[in-house]
Amino acid sequence: MADSFKAKILNKYDALYKVCGTCGFLSADKPHWLDEAYARAIADADTGLVMRNLSRAPQMAGALYWAMGERGAGRYLDTAGGYGMLTRLMRDFGFDFYWYDEQCKNILAPGFSFRHESKPYSAVTAIEVFEHLTDPRGFVEKTLAMAGSDTLIFTTLLYDGAPPPASWWYYSFATGQHIGFFRRDTLQRLAAGLNMQFASANGIHVFSKAKINGAALRFATHRAVALGTVWWIRKKLGSKTMADHELLLRRNS
Repeated sequence: MADSFKAKILNKYDALYKVCGTCGFLSADKPHWLDEAYARAIADADTGLVMRNLSRAPQMAGALYWAMGERGAGRYLDTAGGYGMLTRLMRDFGFDFYWYDEQCKNILAPGFSFRHESKPYSAVTAIEVFEHLTDPRGFVEKTLAMAGSDTLIFTTLLYDGAPPPASWWYYSFATGQHIGFFRRDTLQRLAAGLNMQFASANGIHVFSKAKINGAALRFATHRAVALGTVWWIRKKLGSKTMADHELLLRRNS
């Protein structure tokens, strides 16, 4: 790892960022400020949370239904699921989705949290998680083992070539939570080291032990296609909105 640049974190800490000359992995060196950065699990400045979930959920639906070969018939886990918005949306689309997060409270999908006895899960999703990790490989191994799954579908914004300038918004220096950044070849090397297949399309990345249909992934995650087909998927699978409503009423009675 070679020194890349320095930046001010949380408006007070000097941080050094290093980059791997082979794969392009860019990361903060010794991010000692993380406890402070996570005083609130989701930063106040994360104003994109709602729009991010609304835009990514149809892409995830397309990936799981069209590209992963199950037609949405499995059980799925959203890890680092925040307030539970993606889990709720995916259940509304008809997928049997569950939530897990060590840092946050499940507010929007109560009653559908991860249970060990419910494994295996067909796939795990991780929306905007990788840039928060100190150990990406360890995260993948631990998460898939916990879920009993061989497939991780995730998002993180990639960069090309040399590290972006300090003005790149994705660094999020003021919140201190984004500490690792990836190029496509970074993810390729990570997948290879895990003996997994890798595919990426339209901002959706997949690690899987099984062969990935790259053409189907590109088609299904195209935003226009995803938005156009998610309601068909919802009709085909049967939304869980009312069924969950009735289940939770019975549980709470």
